[in-house]
Formats: sequence, C-alpha cells, structure tokens
Amino acid sequence: MQKKDSWLLPEGISEALPEEAAHLERLRRNLLDTFACWGYQLVIPPFVDFLDSLLTGSGHDLDLQTFKLTDQLSGEMLGVRADMTPQVARIDAHNLKHEWPTRLCYVGTTLHTVGDPLEKTRSPMQIGAELYGHAGIESDYEVIQLMLEMLAISGIQNVHLDMGHVGVYRALVEHAGLNKQQETELFDVLQRKARTELAELIEGFAISAHFKDIFNALPKLNGGIDILSKAAQLLDIGNGDIQTALQDLQVIAEKLQRDYPSLTVSFDLAELRGYHYHTGLVFAAFVPSIGREIARGGRYDNIGAVFGRARPATGFSADLKVLAGLLAGEDEAPVQSIFAPAVEDCELSRTVRDLRASGVRVIRQLPGQTGGPEQLGCNAVLEKQDQQWVVRPLASR
Repeated sequence: MQKKDSWLLPEGISEALPEEAAHLERLRRNLLDTFACWGYQLVIPPFVDFLDSLLTGSGHDLDLQTFKLTDQLSGEMLGVRADMTPQVARIDAHNLKHEWPTRLCYVGTTLHTVGDPLEKTRSPMQIGAELYGHAGIESDYEVIQLMLEMLAISGIQNVHLDMGHVGVYRALVEHAGLNKQQETELFDVLQRKARTELAELIEGFAISAHFKDIFNALPKLNGGIDILSKAAQLLDIGNGDIQTALQDLQVIAEKLQRDYPSLTVSFDLAELRGYHYHTGLVFAAFVPSIGREIARGGRYDNIGAVFGRARPATGFSADLKVLAGLLAGEDEAPVQSIFAPAVEDCELSRTVRDLRASGVRVIRQLPGQTGGPEQLGCNAVLEKQDQQWVVRPLASR
C-alpha cells in the first residue's frame, strides 16, 4: 500500500517546478554562453566517481559531505560528488594534457550529506570556471572578473568582494614552529573568530612573544585596502612569501579599483576558507540579503599531481539555484505561447511546424481535454481566417 506521504522529498532535497526550472535553464544557458565568450570550454564530469578522485586535495570537510557507496562491479568505494572541482582538475591533468593555459567550465547537481546551516539545501547546482596552467596573478584577476560578470548577468547588485591569502597563515605557522596539532587548533579558533579563546590558546604555545602578538592580531587585520600596508609592517618577519602575498593582494585591489570603481572590496587575513584546499589568494562575493557567500574561489596549485601532472590552477564556483533565486523571474519578458485547436488540417499542422521551427511555443489542443488557452498558459491562439491560419493575441479576441 502506498504511504500517504510518498510525495515528500528528503530533507534538504528540492525539485524545480516549471516556472523555476525555466528560469534556471535560461540563466544556465546565459552563463555558459558568457563563459564560452571568455574562452572557457564546457566539460561534464560524472555524477558518481571513485572516492579518492573526488576527495583529492580537498581535506576533511569534503569527506564528511560526500555520500559513499560500494561499486558492485569493482568492489571499490564510490562517492556521489559533493564538489565538481577535483573532477575538472582530473580532466585537465589526465585527459587533456595541454601544456598551454586551459580554461574549463562546468555546471551540474552535487549532493551533500549535510545541508548548509543557512540555505539548508543538500543538492546545490554547482556552476564554475577554472583556469589551469598559469601561476601569475593575471589569471587570478581573470577569474575574479569572470565571477563578477557572472553575478552581473544574474542581475545581482550591491556585491561585496572579500579577499584573503592563505599563504600568509601558512608562512606564519611554519616560521613560528607550530606542530600539526597546534596548527589545527589555531585554525579552528581563527575560523570561529573567538578572540578570547585565541588569546588563551596562543598563551599556551611555546613560541616567541613576537609571534604570539602576531597571531593575536590576525583577526584584526581586516578592512579596506589600507589594511594591507598595516599588515606589511606587522607581519614583517623576514619572510618573502608573506610580503609577496600582500603585494599580490595590493595589485589585485588596485586593478579592481580601476575597473570596478563602485565595487566594495575588503580584506581579511584571518579568513582561511578552503585552507586545506587552496594555496594562495582566496575570494568570496557577498550580498546584503544573504548571510553567506554567493560565490567563492581562489588558487589551488598542484591539485593535478595525484592525476599525474601538477598544474597551477585558479577558479571559482557558485550555486546556480542561489543565483537564480535572488532575482527569480524579475528579468524575464513574457514568452509567446500559442494555442492550436484540435483540428485535422494539413495547413494548420504546417503552420504549427513552422512556428515551432522559429522558436515559438505552440501547444496543440487534445480532443476532449479540459482547460482552454488560459489554463494552459497561452497568450495567443491560432484561428483560421480567409483560408489561412493566423495568430491572434487573446486580449484582442
């Protein structure tokens, strides 16, 4: 016997009804067309993959988010992708094997074991772009520009861009001589922005007073572009990597000020999103109406090493459903939809075929059906006048 609640979906899993699905598809096409104009080629990774391929370079967080199953054919562990980026990196490193810069883009549903605390969804539709084979900040800036273009095409306004660089934290940890456990504990406290707990933790580390001051000051190194000069003075420990990272952020900031004068940009050197995955500059886009990032990205060099070829890499991703939901339906003009009567007429069939071939939606009436043009969402009908079938708007009938 069928259960009464068999129509229910699992928690965090959603379906798109016709209007929402049409909006999603239009946005998907527009964004992929834009990516193509920038030279990014579409790839379609598999929904299920070997587990170790899915988790390459991703760290513990993605492991917890991945559904796992045993392949009945090979006996190997498989996973349902929770992030498409490792798969795209494999395509570049193992399948394409280009020596020159490669630009790839993708879109598809992913699945998470646990939903985002704010969005609650467990099935994001991930869309993104990746640039492989170039280690300079020029490629970082290109993907930031493309991300901003994506948000603009999606009709999203009042974007705030937040930037950081995980290389700063990595260098500080190394020079302070922290062990793995201390590094993990410090990372956790910094992510939670727990300053009191941070001070207590740092006090227990057997490191110099200078480094204790630096780690305690890290959460305060956030703000506008002026924070970079302040950080350069505070973090001057004779490490070239730190100064290079700050200089890269400075250059990117100046480019953004020049090309996007109305864009709000901030910097946070204690923001370590993707720390176990990214290797350099990281960035995220925010809007006032959502309490989390709507797009994020950064540099993650050498991810292709496990696939046989390490390559510099940078890119970004977003949830297409979130982008579409911010301004759902507000940017779309009414679609012409024509109702064709249930009449056996060769000329009518020819007219319907020609209209459909030109991209017009035509719905043919079924004999004995209930509901007319209005119920089927049509705004025009085909009528026969002077031995010809012509389109008449419903409002003029």
